[in-house]
Amino acid sequence: MDTVKKNDSIKITLEEIDTTALQTKLYQENVQASYYANKFNGRRTASGSIFNNNKLTCAHRKLPFGTKLKVTSIKTGKYVFVTVTDRGPFTKGRHIDLSKNAFMQIAPNAYGGHIKVNIEIVKN
Repeated sequence: MDTVKKNDSIKITLEEIDTTALQTKLYQENVQASYYANKFNGRRTASGSIFNNNKLTCAHRKLPFGTKLKVTSIKTGKYVFVTVTDRGPFTKGRHIDLSKNAFMQIAPNAYGGHIKVNIEIVKN
C-alpha cells in the first residue's frame, strides 16, 4: 500500500474531476471575450501574481480575485474553467480577457481574437 507523506503533494486537475457535479450561477450572458497578447507573459497582474498565458486564468473588471468561472463559447459550446487573477479588459465592448490557453480551449480557430461567451460563477 502506498502512503502519502507530509511533504508529498498531489496535483488534481479539473480534467480529472467530474465537473457535472459543480454548481454554477449564470453571471453574464452573450458577452465578448478576448485573450491576452503574448507581450503580457511574465508581467505582474493586478492581484500580484505573474501572468502566464499557458495557465487557465482571466481578467475581469469587477469579480474578486480568486473567483472561479466557467466560460462557455456560444459558437462552439466548449467551456473552460478559469480563475480571476487580473483586472480588465479595458477595450469597449469586451467583458473578460482569457489567457491564450483558456481561449484556445473554447475557440481553437481564434475567431479573430474575440468570441461571444456565457460566464458562470462556480460555487464552492
